[in-house]
Amino acid sequence: MLSKKKIIQFLVASIIFVIAVIWLYNQLSTNFMTYAENRDFKEMTLFARTAPDEFEQTEYDSWIRTVGDAIPGAVALYHLYDDASGKFIPVTGSPAALALWESNRNKPEFVRAEESVYYLEPLMLTQTYSVDASLDPGVLSGSRVRVAFIPVEDESGFGTEGAVMIMIPDVASSGYLSLLRTLLIGFAVIFVGIMFVLMFTRDPVTGFMVLGLFAIVFIFIAFPLLEAIRLSFTRDGHFSWQTWKDTLSPTYLVALWGSLRLGFLTATISTVLGYLFAFLVERTSFKKKKLMTTLATMPVISPPFSLSLSIILLFGNNGLISRQILHLNTSMYGLGGLTLVEVIGMFPIAFLTISGVLRQIDSTVEDASLDLQATRFQTFRSITLPLSVPGILSAWLLVFTNSLADFANPLLLAGDYRVLSTEAYMLVTGRSNLGAGAALSFLLLMPTLSAFLIQRFWVSRKSYVTVTGKPSTVLTELTAPAVRKTLTVIAWSVLGFIAALYLTIVAGCFVRNWGIDYSFTLDNWGEALRRGWTSIRNTVMLASIATPIAGLLAMMAAMLIVRKKFPFKRILEMLIMSPYAIPGTLIGISYILAFNKPPILLVGTGAIIVINYVIRELPVGLENGITALHQIDPAIEEAAADLGADVTTVFRTVVLPLVRPAFISSMSYTFVRSMTAVSAIIFLISARWNHLTVLIFNFSENLRFGLASVLSTVLIVIVLGVFALMQVLVKDDKLMQKSISTR
Repeated sequence: MLSKKKIIQFLVASIIFVIAVIWLYNQLSTNFMTYAENRDFKEMTLFARTAPDEFEQTEYDSWIRTVGDAIPGAVALYHLYDDASGKFIPVTGSPAALALWESNRNKPEFVRAEESVYYLEPLMLTQTYSVDASLDPGVLSGSRVRVAFIPVEDESGFGTEGAVMIMIPDVASSGYLSLLRTLLIGFAVIFVGIMFVLMFTRDPVTGFMVLGLFAIVFIFIAFPLLEAIRLSFTRDGHFSWQTWKDTLSPTYLVALWGSLRLGFLTATISTVLGYLFAFLVERTSFKKKKLMTTLATMPVISPPFSLSLSIILLFGNNGLISRQILHLNTSMYGLGGLTLVEVIGMFPIAFLTISGVLRQIDSTVEDASLDLQATRFQTFRSITLPLSVPGILSAWLLVFTNSLADFANPLLLAGDYRVLSTEAYMLVTGRSNLGAGAALSFLLLMPTLSAFLIQRFWVSRKSYVTVTGKPSTVLTELTAPAVRKTLTVIAWSVLGFIAALYLTIVAGCFVRNWGIDYSFTLDNWGEALRRGWTSIRNTVMLASIATPIAGLLAMMAAMLIVRKKFPFKRILEMLIMSPYAIPGTLIGISYILAFNKPPILLVGTGAIIVINYVIRELPVGLENGITALHQIDPAIEEAAADLGADVTTVFRTVVLPLVRPAFISSMSYTFVRSMTAVSAIIFLISARWNHLTVLIFNFSENLRFGLASVLSTVLIVIVLGVFALMQVLVKDDKLMQKSISTR
């Protein structure tokens, strides 16, 4: 509860703590700067004593270049003293140092420095100077430098042979001070947040949980995206529109149009195919539903480009069917082959999304239509299809988003067809141009957001709710036998083709050299497991670490959003859900930019891969948790709270057991997606922490199809094992099963 007294106490405590933090920073920074300057000054003096005894151009050239070894980040310029003119003449050293000396040689500080070294007295100049980093790769871009003049004694030790002008990065801009400043600001923010929660909330535990979630989404979602935006508007350390001008050039607009065409075709065909499967499984008397569902979801739990590998093996330029059997010169590379692969790989997303919607439609509305003498087709067209529109639009949007973000399949199958995701990938990995890669990824985000807003607007215009007093457990058959048989033939044909693709992967494990030598061999297994064992172990370990973290975090966030009231709740939900719509390439690039420098230096570690897993899959877990909690009466949690249980106890003993199916499904999904991730992970791997899918992709790109097939098979087996475990832990809900009746 707010009161004047509490507000005053809060402000006084906050101001006192902030003043203390500022004082502590000043003390620590002053002491550090003094120590660092003294240390560097001693190092420079010692370096000057290592000068060769007599001036020899080649010896001095070699010697002056070693200043960076003695003093990290330093460059130098050697001046030889000319007795005839009585002046110091630069003879060798850094071009940037020479340019700085020439532009300032007549200024009082530099004149005084030359007089000082003439009398064998070293001098550190008080000012800092900006330098032209383009003149010398050893100079940090955008940094300011401190300058020191150190005398070099002659043989007698009483005269001046010359002087060394040494430039070192300004200690005030060092990483230590940046880290110290960030940490102290962080401590101040944490202190103010804790004080606010303790003084102004009735439930401090909930307040701390909300603050923790806000901190997580700001650090690992908002901050990286802001860094990517900042870099896209920066060129050589200054604000510039040049990156975006290049991004909007005709070259990349052609690639954007290619991505949109591919995304539209993939999403449309996948949605039609997914609806066909979902309708057959959920709204007809088809018998082998579990088998069909299992086979139809296989592409979701395999590496996203494994089907491209199969297509290349079967229908590539030297494919088994296209060249060896049919002797055709056709090529699967380009828009056609790419659309085929992405449809097969992504239609299960549409199938699973639409299945949930069709399963929830109350059949009593369809029964009423049939009772009024409407035909089965009229009932489907006027009742079933309109009520499934939210699922159709959501499925289309999901597939469209995944297609735009996919770059592994286009890299293998696109040929001359250009898409934006591969252009961004090549800019980052091939040209090390993170700013341009980030801009292209943001350009890729625009159609995704547009499609998302259109979908939300369309769904909000109408109501799709069917309300009944008691849910029906019987569905009326809406298809004639001929129609059902046609749908069944189409579905089994598609599944047969998918099965053939996966059998091709398995067969590729035992072929010596696909396309050339089809003789049986086990050598692929030995080499693949030897070269890929570390990646398999790392991938399973990191995915296993991320899985419970993502599950618990998603359920905790869902409980807070559904059950609690707090300021900025919708903003928190939007931030958590944002990775759902952000292309993986943008996430990967943003993480490189945000976490490749102090104070959060994570690039190259396994931690950044785990964090990426958690953040990328958090939206799905949150949606599962929200859906599950909406089905639970809050009175159960209120009863536990009335008996004295705090928020954490209620969450642990009441909420988690009740949402157990959603919790385990969320963790299983996180594990599977972590094992098969490519788009963001490919930017974050390192020599120490490689990823199995990236290794498979590299083998495929280098035409080592046998090794890629072995590792793909291993990955599929691991993921299928997790799915089998999920089926054991989460039993089918018998109350939700429905039988089919015919008329």
